[in-house]
Amino acid sequence: MSNLGLIIEERSRDIGDFLVGRLIPFRKKRMVGPFIFIDHMGPSSIQPGHYMDIGQHPHIGLSTLTFLFEGEIMHRDTLGTEQRVTPGAVGWMTAGRGIVHTERTPIDLRDGGTYPVHGFQIWVALPKHLEDMNPEFSYTPADQLPHWEEQGLTLKLVAGQGFGRQSPVPVFSELFMMEARSTEKTVLEIAGQLSGEIGICIVDGYIEACDERLDKGRMLVSKAMDTCRITVGENTHLLLFGGQPFPEERHIYWNFVASDKERIEAAKTRWADKAFEMVPGETGYIPLPGK
Repeated sequence: MSNLGLIIEERSRDIGDFLVGRLIPFRKKRMVGPFIFIDHMGPSSIQPGHYMDIGQHPHIGLSTLTFLFEGEIMHRDTLGTEQRVTPGAVGWMTAGRGIVHTERTPIDLRDGGTYPVHGFQIWVALPKHLEDMNPEFSYTPADQLPHWEEQGLTLKLVAGQGFGRQSPVPVFSELFMMEARSTEKTVLEIAGQLSGEIGICIVDGYIEACDERLDKGRMLVSKAMDTCRITVGENTHLLLFGGQPFPEERHIYWNFVASDKERIEAAKTRWADKAFEMVPGETGYIPLPGK
């Protein structure tokens, strides 16, 4: 997805063990582990005249992770992929040296009805030595992701490693992304279960941390690696993510991520010159911002 609507929270604050903000990147924390961008889609609905139609746009230096709670998206890319992403599954597109894709409401959902859409699209930066790898796409159905009950929660390992489990999504660095849902109020002990920097998105409900209650729409980032303890409220839905940070800084411009600004400048020129390989059967083109 193109981040034309990127919002940076300028009022992030420190509550003790955590930084609190909306979504990354925000002012005090540009990345969490290798995660560099999080876009919360919805909850909303698609209906006549309001379909999702994100035309051809490029990426370099990252993997995109699409994870839906409701709704469906048709993904098409340069590789010839045509994949319908459904709730609970993982669409994992690795751009490497460069890929172009589109995201649209499937044709059969353009029937005059109204359908919900809700989920996350997440960007994970690639390790420096893989920034120029060949692009790839993988799709992991919902029933192939590890899911279990623990500490009074229903847990799903979306990507990476955590709680002694491994997701089949083919990631390229030490990371984790998990979904957690509660029915009753409970304590979640993360220490020793997830490794690296830890971010927590409150999708619904609330959590308690450092004697503060934090409601849906907020994001926390643990200030201490590998350790975290929170109280999860009743009927709460969380997304946890993070991992080991990279030693090098990452630069971001539009849909381009790189450890070297020259890579980004080269990608800008390639897109402006329409030198990227395009998506078979697609004709639309989202221009470089400012062009």
